[in-house]
Amino acid sequence: MPRDFRAEAAATAIVVGGGFGGLAAALRLRARGYHVTIIDRCARLGGRAQVFERDGFRHDAGPTVITAPFLFEELFTLFGKKMSDYVTLVTPDPWYRFHFSDGATLDYGPTQDRTEAEIARFNPADVAGFRRLIAHSKAIYDVAFTKLSDRPFHSLWFMIQQIPDLLRLKSYESVWKMVSRYLTDDRLRQAFSVQPLLVGGNPYATTSIYGLITYVEQRDGIWFAMGGTGALVDALSILMTEEGIEIRTGETVDQIELENGRACGVRLASGRVIRSDIVVTDVDPVHLYRNMLPQKAGSKLARFRAKHATSSMGLYVMYFGARQQWVDVAHHTIWFGTRHRELLAEIFRNEKLPEDFSLYVHRPTATDPSFAPAGCDSFYVLCPVPNLRAGIDWAVEGPRLRDRIVAALDGSMLPGLMDTICSEFAMTPNDFKDRYLSVDGAGFSISPYFRQSAWFRFHNRGEGIAGLYVVGAGAHPGAGLPGVVSSAKTLDHLVPEPVAVL
Repeated sequence: MPRDFRAEAAATAIVVGGGFGGLAAALRLRARGYHVTIIDRCARLGGRAQVFERDGFRHDAGPTVITAPFLFEELFTLFGKKMSDYVTLVTPDPWYRFHFSDGATLDYGPTQDRTEAEIARFNPADVAGFRRLIAHSKAIYDVAFTKLSDRPFHSLWFMIQQIPDLLRLKSYESVWKMVSRYLTDDRLRQAFSVQPLLVGGNPYATTSIYGLITYVEQRDGIWFAMGGTGALVDALSILMTEEGIEIRTGETVDQIELENGRACGVRLASGRVIRSDIVVTDVDPVHLYRNMLPQKAGSKLARFRAKHATSSMGLYVMYFGARQQWVDVAHHTIWFGTRHRELLAEIFRNEKLPEDFSLYVHRPTATDPSFAPAGCDSFYVLCPVPNLRAGIDWAVEGPRLRDRIVAALDGSMLPGLMDTICSEFAMTPNDFKDRYLSVDGAGFSISPYFRQSAWFRFHNRGEGIAGLYVVGAGAHPGAGLPGVVSSAKTLDHLVPEPVAVL
């Protein structure tokens, strides 16, 4: 039976934004005894993990790769429950397929032995290098994830204390430079430095701290929720309902209400004010500090960060079905174009929309046939592009990019696509800005450069505002499902016990 939260005398908390950071925050606060209300402007919870359905085809709109599943299991364990009773996770085989511009392919996972056999086809000497890369990635994980991912970085002194470890682990290097120390084949370097792109970073500029993702994958595997990532959102939503969390969707929070410098509730776009003892935001913190607080509220440092933050790249995402199946195409494919460093430089400098591209191709029907009608395939193709600072007219360039992508896939891994594609639509950086209030239409909030990581990233405690807390991709520790769920764990160190704020 759902818990009757209205009958309990508890402090109140409002969570603004129903992405995975907000979902995790709501559950953690509820487990602490708070009366929690979560508010999201979308029609359903999940933030960017929406679900689109058209003509019998289903598409996960946002994240499709689940790593560190224990972080999600913890949310159910808080209430003495098992995640497996709510959602089923399975391992795609392979985890990823890398498709290179010369036509070569490399399958990654699901075992290290199989990955090493694939690496040996490219360069046998790189097998030993891959093992050393994993060992180095584990060393980063042991510090940056195990010790620090759920620890707030509010104190500059706490940051300074980490400098010896950061230097020892060469965190001043980029992910590309780190990978290149261990692997010599350029195609392997591209494959095993791709992870920053999945959290909004350029491998040539993102701090090698994010190299820990390789070990996260090796340690815990890569998973897919049957029914899609939306099924994981549904599982968490059911858990929240059971535990008495009030869910409000289709409502936009315009302002954080302050009283004597303390967050005391929110003002909806409708004008209604809902009061609470604390407020947790799972929105782009640049938008938070620029637009959701009174002028000059918050610390000068937070306002400086918001004014000068460098947003991640944008995303052009195609969703479509096909009236045929490609049974040999993997669940996850990284499709590399002919250029790498130069292409990424153009995208991240927001110069222009390049004529070429690299792609992430999601074919969930490889694992879950329910995503498409019988005999058909469902696809989601993600193309990194410049964000809105580039001034691209997406009404013109979107259709042109669509045609180039379809032609490229038809000529390589999806022959016949041009004749069988159907039920298609797309999202551009304009949609990310309008739907998710993402500054610059960025796909992943702010970029994961060293100067925007740890203490330099937006803090989990509202800066200069008591009773305000920040989770999600733009806050510490960063983007990606493990990052945003870990950001909610920082609240255990920050938020007082409910009785302390009554």
